[in-house]
Amino acid sequence: MQNSVESFINVLESYRGRDKVIRTLCYGSQLVGGVLAGKKSQSSLGKSLLLFSAQLSHCRTTLRLFDDLSMLAYSTSYGLGVTEEDALVRWMSILTNVADQLYYPCEHVAWAADAELIKTKSDRWWVLSTGFWGMSLILSILRSIRSVLILKGKVQKCQRSGSADSREEAFSQRAALQRQIRGEVFSILSSLADLSNAIHWMPPGFLWAGRFPPWLVGLMGTVSSLIGLLQMSSSDQGACT
Repeated sequence: MQNSVESFINVLESYRGRDKVIRTLCYGSQLVGGVLAGKKSQSSLGKSLLLFSAQLSHCRTTLRLFDDLSMLAYSTSYGLGVTEEDALVRWMSILTNVADQLYYPCEHVAWAADAELIKTKSDRWWVLSTGFWGMSLILSILRSIRSVLILKGKVQKCQRSGSADSREEAFSQRAALQRQIRGEVFSILSSLADLSNAIHWMPPGFLWAGRFPPWLVGLMGTVSSLIGLLQMSSSDQGACT
């Protein structure tokens, strides 16, 4: 029990971990609140949870005001991705970084407009930021699919190893590759869940924009958030071993 509490505290002490916890609470509250709001006997609790979710969302938006430089540092360090083995993965990663970099200033302008810090309509800036987010998600999905295909090819290559010594080494490599494949599959599922919400927040008339009830938005976001927490936990454990 104590170890679990300490692990949770360690997660909250990092910006990345805290954001993922807030995100999970935000969408989880929207999921439960959306379900309860449809029941007359629990309408007050449902509305309270939806309001709580909205406040957490505003909190995350405000905290992202400081993410531009860290995103720029990551994009700069990745550069043209010369270390990538596959050209498609490299260019999709570059385009993803560009979309992510453009997302932040658009969201900042929308936030400032809503806060009446600048005189402009926020609607078009929210659409732009959501569009860049959606582009990033689509590119991430395609990149993960490509990575899965490459990794499966490597797994098949390992299975064709001949000698006993090489088979042992191949077995170890295959296990590592399978873990990477699972990670990419989880990333695809997470991005698909977020993409469904991104489309919902686009202007009416675009696919299923505006048609999701609050509980469904919460469900998609919760699925994505839990996968993110799981992946973060797995990477932290891997770093320790």
